[in-house]
Amino acid sequence: MKKIIFVAVLLLLVSSTFAQLNFGIKAGYNSSLSFSNINSVVDGKYNLNSIKNEMWNNFQGGVFARIGLGKKLYFQPELLYNMQKTNYTVSLQDAVNKNVTYDKLVNISTCDIPLLIGYKILDLKVANVRAFVGPKLRFDAGSQLDFSNLVKPAGSASTITLDGLKQDVLKSKIGLEIGAGVDLLMLTLDVRYNLIGDMYNPKINDYNLPSNTFIVSLGWKLF
Repeated sequence: MKKIIFVAVLLLLVSSTFAQLNFGIKAGYNSSLSFSNINSVVDGKYNLNSIKNEMWNNFQGGVFARIGLGKKLYFQPELLYNMQKTNYTVSLQDAVNKNVTYDKLVNISTCDIPLLIGYKILDLKVANVRAFVGPKLRFDAGSQLDFSNLVKPAGSASTITLDGLKQDVLKSKIGLEIGAGVDLLMLTLDVRYNLIGDMYNPKINDYNLPSNTFIVSLGWKLF
């Protein structure tokens, strides 16, 4: 993990040898909205209150470099810390059709390294409109899963246990990121769709933090 981060930082620093270079910082909001539940925006289930509730529990921040590969083409490597966190109560039926409830805390912390190729669709002196796509490398950075307060019906023969619920988070994943952005002077705004597999899969069928989601980020070019 440390070697991967070192290589990513080295890549950003080496990029400074290029003539057409921007280096900056960025922060973003990693929503729970995906193509599978995008209809929730129309019916009002996902709204501004949803964003406010998720904002501090779905954070992304880090650094980026943008290397010009011509008049309109560019390469943008990034090093980001990504966090998704939620705490809720699960209610389900086990194999013998008995209701079982428990509290679940999910805290997925990852180091993301997108390697994006972009194209400036509209390139003006003070602003531009971009589209981009590229692979994303994701590595676990201290994720935690915790289960507590397991409640089973009296006399239930359920085989569900707290130890049985716990599992390891995957060490790494590779996926794809696609999106569009706007630059205005030194300010940069991106909207992306994250295509990547889950860092963990529940052993029992209950809610999981989605990995394939929309991300909105705001950055500032330091130079």
